[in-house]
Amino acid sequence: MMILVTGGAASGKSELAESLCRGDGAKFYIAAMRPFGEEAKARIERHHALRAGKGFTTVERYTDLAGLRLDARGTAILECVANLAANEMFDEDGAVSDPAARVLDGVATLAAQCERLIVVTDEIGADGVRYDAATEAYIAALGRINAALAASADTVIEVVAGIPIGIKGELPV
Repeated sequence: MMILVTGGAASGKSELAESLCRGDGAKFYIAAMRPFGEEAKARIERHHALRAGKGFTTVERYTDLAGLRLDARGTAILECVANLAANEMFDEDGAVSDPAARVLDGVATLAAQCERLIVVTDEIGADGVRYDAATEAYIAALGRINAALAASADTVIEVVAGIPIGIKGELPV
């Protein structure tokens, strides 16, 4: 089963995703945010603190999600597709490529290893602001990725101001 959780920044997506990890069994937190800069490091530490004592095995995976092998079936949270897409799109040498196939293949590979996969992504691009060409390409790529994930997910939830809104399937909360 795959659940897609989307929403704006600081909307409560992560808290909802973690609340959906109920019961016994293996729980994995696949973290895709690279620790660039102090703000990113602080955000990562905040997320580590929020997960403390909840039984998660954290796996830092910035790219090549398709190459990840979990050591047990269970529930996994992928946090977050927006970071994974950026990491796949803009490599460390400055090259830019379309990340969609790599991200979608990676999510499919991860889903095949899980009883339940909760995929967290950001809802971006609705602000109506024009950006530079690279950012516009990223927004378009993430939009395509999110649409493909929503099509294949069993359940899609948008979180608005901490309130989960069912878009597709049954709301599991």
